[in-house]
Amino acid sequence: MTMLSGNHSLVAEFVLAGLTDRPELQLPLFCMFLMIYIVTLVGNLGLVTLIALNPHLHTPMYYFLFNLSYIDLCYSSVFTPKMLMNFVSKKNGISYAGCMIQLFFFLFFVISECYMLTAMAYDRYVAICNPLLYKVTMSQPVCSGLALAAYAMGFAGASAHTGCMLRLTFCSANVVNHYLCDILPLLQLSCTSTYVNEVVVLIVVGINITVPSVTILISYIFIIRSILHIKSTRGRSKAFSTCSSHIIAICLFFGSAAFMYLKYSSPGSMEQGKVSSVFYTNVGPMLNPLIYSLRNKDVKVSLKKIKLKIQSRDIF
Repeated sequence: MTMLSGNHSLVAEFVLAGLTDRPELQLPLFCMFLMIYIVTLVGNLGLVTLIALNPHLHTPMYYFLFNLSYIDLCYSSVFTPKMLMNFVSKKNGISYAGCMIQLFFFLFFVISECYMLTAMAYDRYVAICNPLLYKVTMSQPVCSGLALAAYAMGFAGASAHTGCMLRLTFCSANVVNHYLCDILPLLQLSCTSTYVNEVVVLIVVGINITVPSVTILISYIFIIRSILHIKSTRGRSKAFSTCSSHIIAICLFFGSAAFMYLKYSSPGSMEQGKVSSVFYTNVGPMLNPLIYSLRNKDVKVSLKKIKLKIQSRDIF
């Protein structure tokens, strides 16, 4: 092993253990995750393009949805190509620098998504509970500020975790028990004390799960209370349907993330953590376009308009 400049680690390269070590599962898993990634790319890129090109979708709700799709598109691309290569490659190495870069951007987009989901919940709270003040409350500066705050929290959290990881020394063990460079699997390889890192994990992850979760919960308590006062049965049913989809997506994301990061990092729990992390790293970004847009009437209308424009151009 060679000494890397700029850090105290003796390990020049890590080896990603992957999702499983069973050879008979490698090809089926490759095909499955490739399909998931393709659907994720098409769904999120399509949604980003649709919102950007359609003036009727330039509203606060779709502004946050645009950012959410952009985040899902980026953070699934941080690790999925490498994950797919590892299913069909015998050498699953990643350089020390590459591992730290992957760790930073993965955490940046994951934490940003936590707060973007929170901003979306607040947007729904204002729309349902204070509809007359919606345009004033959710003005463009406010929406931009909430989005920038989400990215700022992502940058701060990723910097804290990555900075603490860079201070550790990795002596000889270099097999990361995961399919990406994540915090807890890397901490298990350190040959120096990880006490500071574990404290940072508890504080930063605790804040980034608790604050958004509590904010979303409070928002939905007020939303449900307002929905119950709606006299129209159809209106209540439509509102509850929208809320249930959002809540399912939030539970999927926050539940699996909390299980991964807040559970004691024993070898057994790490195996369970790899499986649970699939839900917020792969399944969540794929389902978000379906949950937040394809069931939405405005998006369907916009898609039909674009389809008609394409067909009319083909005719002429």
